[in-house]
Amino acid sequence: MKLVEMTVTGFVKELASNSPAPGGGSVAALAGSLAAGLASMVSELTVGREKFKDNEPMIKPLLTEGKELASELLDLIDEDTESFNELMKAFKLPKGTDEEKAARSKAIQAATKVTIEVPLKTCEACAKAACLAKTAVTYGNPNAVTDGGSAAHMAMAGAIAASYNVRVNLLGFKDEAFSASVKDRIKKALETAEAAVADVKALLEKALA
Repeated sequence: MKLVEMTVTGFVKELASNSPAPGGGSVAALAGSLAAGLASMVSELTVGREKFKDNEPMIKPLLTEGKELASELLDLIDEDTESFNELMKAFKLPKGTDEEKAARSKAIQAATKVTIEVPLKTCEACAKAACLAKTAVTYGNPNAVTDGGSAAHMAMAGAIAASYNVRVNLLGFKDEAFSASVKDRIKKALETAEAAVADVKALLEKALA
């Protein structure tokens, strides 16, 4: 059974078990999907209402963008766990001969690259979710402003958690050019998310004063 097909209770029980996966990477993707879903919800509560018609051009895109991003992040929940499991398989390959050692090392590097790429996608997707949350808070139904705020913070949590997974897996990766590129992308994603969340916090403080 896929993780996304579990009940919430079942997922949390599996998460709390002695199995190393699912772990932080899958949780990061889940947080991001919840953020994107919340942003879309705010749009649903805004679009089509007469008193918010002036904001419709800005927030209507969230109807589809939020749902599409949530779906992408849901896929990453299972992709993260699958990539970890493949890496564990690579570590278990035989290493009795020089040929086996070389094959094992190659397999480990290939699997490690995937364990970097998946949470990198999650981090960047979470940054997008944070931006959607900012749009939701800025132009959405004021009665749902706290939902947009929750979306922003969930997205930030997902981005940070995903970045940790990227960084820890980079420690065992030997392609320096690839690693440098990934670090730059992580930095940009986190900066994007942080800027969006800072704006959301300011808007919420004003709205809730």
